[in-house]
Amino acid sequence: MKLNLKSLENKAVWLEKGYKLPEFDIEKVTKATHENPEWIHFGAGNIFRAFLGGVAQRLLNAGEMNTGIVVFEGFDPEIVEKAYRPFDNLCVNVTLVSTGSVKKEVLASVVESLTINDDARAIEIFENPSLKMASFTITEKGYTPAFAKRDADGKPEDAKGLMGYLTKLVYKRYLKNAQPIALVSMDNCSHNGEKLETVVKMVADTWHKNGHVDAGFIDYLNTRVTFPWTMIDKITPRPDANVMKVLADDGFEDGGLIGTSKNTFTSAFVNAEEKEYLVIEDRFLNGRLPLDKAGVYYATRETVERVERMKVTTCLNPLHTCLAVFGCLLNFETIWQEMNDEDLKALVNRIGYVEGMPVVTDPGIMSPKTFLGEVLTVRLPNCFLPDTPQRIATDTSQKLSIRFGETIKAYLEKGMDVSNLKGIALVEAGWLRYLMGVDDNGSEMAISPDPRLDEMKSRLAGVSFGHNENAEKALTPILEDESIFGVSLVKAGLADSVIEHFKRMNAAPGAVRAEIHSVAIA
Repeated sequence: MKLNLKSLENKAVWLEKGYKLPEFDIEKVTKATHENPEWIHFGAGNIFRAFLGGVAQRLLNAGEMNTGIVVFEGFDPEIVEKAYRPFDNLCVNVTLVSTGSVKKEVLASVVESLTINDDARAIEIFENPSLKMASFTITEKGYTPAFAKRDADGKPEDAKGLMGYLTKLVYKRYLKNAQPIALVSMDNCSHNGEKLETVVKMVADTWHKNGHVDAGFIDYLNTRVTFPWTMIDKITPRPDANVMKVLADDGFEDGGLIGTSKNTFTSAFVNAEEKEYLVIEDRFLNGRLPLDKAGVYYATRETVERVERMKVTTCLNPLHTCLAVFGCLLNFETIWQEMNDEDLKALVNRIGYVEGMPVVTDPGIMSPKTFLGEVLTVRLPNCFLPDTPQRIATDTSQKLSIRFGETIKAYLEKGMDVSNLKGIALVEAGWLRYLMGVDDNGSEMAISPDPRLDEMKSRLAGVSFGHNENAEKALTPILEDESIFGVSLVKAGLADSVIEHFKRMNAAPGAVRAEIHSVAIA
């Protein structure tokens, strides 16, 4: 059971071990894609393979599409060289079902893989009128304008960074036929389409200013190129050792971990949770792919924003932060283990259903209550997902204003009683207690990276574990800081509650557990 096209000819071996195989003619789809590509994707990482590769596979199996995906990896070409091409661009997609079982499928929807060394082929694809969409999963920092400045200050033909290189490819399309195209960021960040549009147009505008492109290209970007916004949600951890063992026991020979010189960890397989959501703003001037026939939503920009707001401010992200902070303090190793803890389970249920749901943003295309229910009963408790509270606790100072501040604002705007936000007040206090760097046993604890960590340590310098004499004096100015909490918790009327929670949790070993229990059962 080696992963290549030749091995797939022996279908019986794969089927006997429970692997679902492609139901389309791979050779025919590959030929059609080479001649008339419709979809190129930038970013060859795990969420692309598990989510978008799976969507395309379902459409190909159903005959709804007759072309596959061309993937382009700009940041780490070794992914293509080590994890795509040696396996004929195939991938084993392992779905981690919350009940503890796995589903295994060989994906063949990616039919071509490129790096920047394949410049001629990349240009050929962008010059083809058939191309409808270029999509992206390159992480939020990939759209940072500063990273593209060197390319912007140079000539199009010399562009090497991904955003500069992309702009060059779009320029080639403009010169060839000026056909429309949609550039679709599918990264998990707010207003992702706007971020992509900003950096592409920055590069183009600089090139125009320096005389490298004509004014027509700028007009083309403004009228014929769209940058749809999206909301994506699917947990896709790095290849897991337990999954490797399952595959090895099947006789699968190519399931080892693959590392690159840029510290990317990948494999010929990908493992991910079962649930997935993708909402795309419907702005496709060259026609759109039938992704909606495989569970993807096409919607207005306003709906995309509402779905994102529902997830980030109520139904997922606040619960993650709650579990991250208290998971660290209580020395949990994984999020799913926390969901087996009755106190923590009750606390996140309270924050979601009791405190968040009364002011949740309803996007209309999906039920917030159903989404929240799946998060609490299927996704977070999934024992196959080895996500750690320490990872999720990273950069918490940058998250509180959106994940909890928006709910507090909504209560204030609607004239609702903020004293009901007992769970949220406890999490705000829990984060401050977490910053002490002492766990609930009274032992020293590592604190995850955060851009404001040194500042916060300085502001809390007068407070130590077991000593609350200076707590109110130190905490009050922090709780007034709207850049952290989204609102002044003092003006909002929550500061006294947060301070009292902090004092009780900072009093002695075991106090964090006791305080969580008292709020969770309230």
